[in-house]
Amino acid sequence: MFEILLSLAIVTQDQIPLRGAPEANAARHAVLSHGDMLEVRGFKGDYLQVYDHRRERAGYILATQAAQHDLTPQTAPKLLAVTEFLKDQPGSEALGIAYGAAFLKAAPAEMIDAGVFEALGTMADRLAWRASRATQNDEKTARTVSAHTETAAGYGVSFYSVTNNDKITLCYDGDAWRHVLDLPASSVQKAKAALSTTRHECVKSSLLPSERLDTDLQRAKTLGQVLESGARRGDLPDHLRNRLKIRAAGVWAGIAHRLAVKPGSDSFSVLEAGRNAETFLAGIDKNALTANDRLAWNVAAIRVGASRWAIQPQTLAKPVKGRPGIQVTAGENPGQTCVKVIPANGGKGTQDDSAHCTYGHVWTASLSVSPDGNLMTLAVQPLETWRELWVLRRESTGWQLEIVPPSIDNPELGYIEFAGWVPGNKQMLVARETVVNGQSKASFELWNRDTLTVERRADKPGNLNAFYRWQDPAWKSGTVAVR
Repeated sequence: MFEILLSLAIVTQDQIPLRGAPEANAARHAVLSHGDMLEVRGFKGDYLQVYDHRRERAGYILATQAAQHDLTPQTAPKLLAVTEFLKDQPGSEALGIAYGAAFLKAAPAEMIDAGVFEALGTMADRLAWRASRATQNDEKTARTVSAHTETAAGYGVSFYSVTNNDKITLCYDGDAWRHVLDLPASSVQKAKAALSTTRHECVKSSLLPSERLDTDLQRAKTLGQVLESGARRGDLPDHLRNRLKIRAAGVWAGIAHRLAVKPGSDSFSVLEAGRNAETFLAGIDKNALTANDRLAWNVAAIRVGASRWAIQPQTLAKPVKGRPGIQVTAGENPGQTCVKVIPANGGKGTQDDSAHCTYGHVWTASLSVSPDGNLMTLAVQPLETWRELWVLRRESTGWQLEIVPPSIDNPELGYIEFAGWVPGNKQMLVARETVVNGQSKASFELWNRDTLTVERRADKPGNLNAFYRWQDPAWKSGTVAVR
């Protein structure tokens, strides 16, 4: 479009009629939104004679409803100044994107740096955020935001939708931010670019498993490079360093799970990914967390917690010291894993041939056997952000399985894990963390072993006497629930 425009007008208001004649009562050819760019072909009284290349419509608009500019190197500084101003004006994203696009066409190459792409990326992200939250209950807002996204798309700003748990998120494809990453830029600019292009909620759900793993590895690489560059320069603010580590911890936790379930993955890669996740989480400066970052920190910890067994070598979990163990084999269907209990050497009963199968990943290193050998717990992870607790109980008919999820209350992500055996063989300790309705919650619980019901719970382990006294040292040293 810009190739044929020498003099242009940028619409500065919403709901502007493009009329067929320079009269207030003339027929409307289209309704324009702020940010729409028009070729100026003449003047008639108070009206501009224009052509809308996006809609392929000619007509007239009032001169007071648009700002006129020539696309020349001399006007480029003015276009850039307006772009920078609008970058921080919520609701003016489409208009700011129009000015940024005009600047890129008018400016000589030596004038173009990472700053204009940072502005474009910031506005595109905010426009996507507004569109994701526009509801049909407010039709006027929804129509306005929709018009603004269409205007932005006319300048090559691409958006795509991601659906997760019936929630639709509109995401910017990040083209401007990739320019920021490629061009010389400050650590702050590169940190903003890395955070924008690595959002968890904007990873396309349509990706194949191999494509998703490649995408996650690229996300991790981007975050790592920006952190390394910021450390080398020494000019990365603490709050941005924290945000990069929060994001990196979550990304590496997902990679650990994807590598664990990928056929043919080597155990070292899984260990390395899990340890990277743990290292980034441990490196977050809690004293520098802002109020807005605290939830993100907790969410990252839950993501790491879901995959935290990746940092342990996965043992075969064979019977030891007179207690039962398990055998893990491939199931009949691709991706399926089956767990069979192996009785303790010299123990009562015979081999239990029943198998319990799952499409989740079985972390064999998590196996814990009660002192009396009648109960076992096992961590099974169906999704990268979701880990369940399997409880295997010895009955007269064999070993029975009960699967306990982290939550049943519309959870978004979470994990639940064994935390200790209470002497007397009647109780056990369990910890869980979840995110429900955008809020993180931790719970430390005392369970009845026979019914798996909660007898007592607290939000901190020290507030529950049984937890304080009988928590398993191995659990305490490995969990992220206590941080």
